[in-house]
Formats: sequence, structure tokens, C-alpha cells
Amino acid sequence: MPVLSMRPRRLAKRRRFLVCLLVSATIVGIGSVEAGNASAASFGRFYVSGCGMPTTPVDMWTRWGNYKTVIALDGLRATGDKSGWRHETRIQRIADSGVNVIQPVGGLASFYTDWEAASPGNKVKYRYRWTCRLKTIINELDARGLAVGPRGKYAMMGISMGGNAAMIFGAYHRKRISHIFSMSGFLNPSAPTMREAVRLALIDAGMAAGVGPFSADAMWGPPWHNRWIANDSVAQLDRMRGMRIRVGAASGVWGKYNTDAIGSIKGTPLEVISLAQTRTFEIAAAITGVRITTDYPAVGTHQWGYWQDMVLEAKRSGWFRD
Repeated sequence: MPVLSMRPRRLAKRRRFLVCLLVSATIVGIGSVEAGNASAASFGRFYVSGCGMPTTPVDMWTRWGNYKTVIALDGLRATGDKSGWRHETRIQRIADSGVNVIQPVGGLASFYTDWEAASPGNKVKYRYRWTCRLKTIINELDARGLAVGPRGKYAMMGISMGGNAAMIFGAYHRKRISHIFSMSGFLNPSAPTMREAVRLALIDAGMAAGVGPFSADAMWGPPWHNRWIANDSVAQLDRMRGMRIRVGAASGVWGKYNTDAIGSIKGTPLEVISLAQTRTFEIAAAITGVRITTDYPAVGTHQWGYWQDMVLEAKRSGWFRD
């Protein structure tokens, strides 16, 4: 009798043990699936409005646990469907290993600044207010919990037109931006002949896009207006003191990404100018005691492939970390 009375208890213990094993295996299995999904960033798109401009999209690649979020600004010929970064590069892959990537869409010939007025004789009938738009985007990113890292601030980077824009926006919005990075940027637009060069670039970009010429006077006023100085990274260098600053430009020598002869011919002098302007910024930083890091590839022109490499090098070097 005693032996027979013990069997149900043993069976009950065995059943409980098997149930525990099954539950544990299920939990481990679920955990491994989640870990696998967490290793790759997810893509999303949201839209922002206001600032007196039409609604524009923002693309983002994010992953839980990343240590920084970078906002990547486009170049002069930005399009309305997606950023040049998405058209031409794969920098969003850095979101798989630490850095969320945000790509505002639009901003053709805008210099990502608040303009004085709408450009006359142009099909864009509203006044560009891209400083306002970028602040709105940051508010949306905050709401999504993307101000990650110990500082709770963002990195901002850009190429060409977007290079100086990233530096200037960061300089005036230090409470939200900790890292700024210009690639092949025109960092001294108030320098002799640069106002004229910007004027011609805005005309050309508008004509090429089929919307008509943009006016530099509508952007920052006539050449003697103080807004040209206010939007000059060299002139505003002291505002950046204490930030993580990185600048880069290539030599103008053709390399592996120069597969388009016409584009390369057009891009070579632009890169040479941006290199000179970036060197000017570096010298000014050294004179004023502002710490920066630099990237001067021996080979490269005004091409997306070289800018992608600069981003990857910045990440490899640990620059994006707080």
C-alpha cells in the first residue's frame, strides 16, 4: 500500500518537471528569436509639416540599444522622394551596429536654412524655413525616444551644401546637437568670391531641377548682409567650442568611384574648393584652440561613394560615441 500510494505523487512531480522544461525551452526559444531580430535595424518613415512649408517625409533606420542617432543632410540637388544618402549609399547599415540613421527628405538648394523670402521667378512659391523644419524633426525624434546616449543629444552631418548646414545648425542648437560633421562642405561662404559661387550654384540647381533659378538674395540677403557671416562656419567657430567636430574633404584625385566621367569632371573642381575651405576651417580651429578631428582621403572627388567611406571611417574611429 505505501508503495502504491507514492506513485501518483511521483507522476505528478514528473509532470511538473516536464512542464517546467517545456516552459523554459519556450522562453529560451522566444528570447533567441528576439535577439536575432534585434541585431538588424528597422526602417520607418514619418512626415512633418508646419513652418509654412509643405509636408515632407523623414526616413529612419533605428535599433533598440544603439548608442547614437545621426541626422544626415543632403546635398544641393536634394530630391523630394528620398534623400541622396538613400539613393546613392548604404550608410543606413550603421544602424545595425550602434548608430541610428535619420534622413530628412527634400531641401533642394535650401542650404537647410530659414530664407529671407520666397525666391522670385521660381516655381517654389513658399519661403524656405528649413531651420524650423529641422527643429520640428528633432521634436519628433525626441517623441520616439531617439535622443540616445549619455548626453541625450543628436549628431548631425551633411555633404556639400549640407556640410556647412550641419555645422551651423549645430552651432546654434547646442542643447540638442553634440556632434557635427561636414563632408566636402563649403565652410566659409562669406569668403571672397564664395558669395558669387553660391549665387551661381543656386541658379544652376533650380534650373536643373526644372523649378527655375533660386536667388541667393532671397536666402541670406544681398552679399553685404550680416546673415552671410552668421551662416559661415569659420566665422561661427567659437560657437562650436566643446562640441565633437569632424570635417573632411578629398584631394580631387579620381579613384574607384569615378565611373561617370561627366559627373567626375564637374565634381573635381567642387572638391578642390571644398578642400581649401575645409583646410581654412582647420587652421582657424587650431588658431582659436577648438578641438576637431579631420579626414582627408588621398583620393576622392565630389561623389557619394567617397562620402559613404567617410561616414564608415568616422564610425570605425569611434567618433559617433559620446
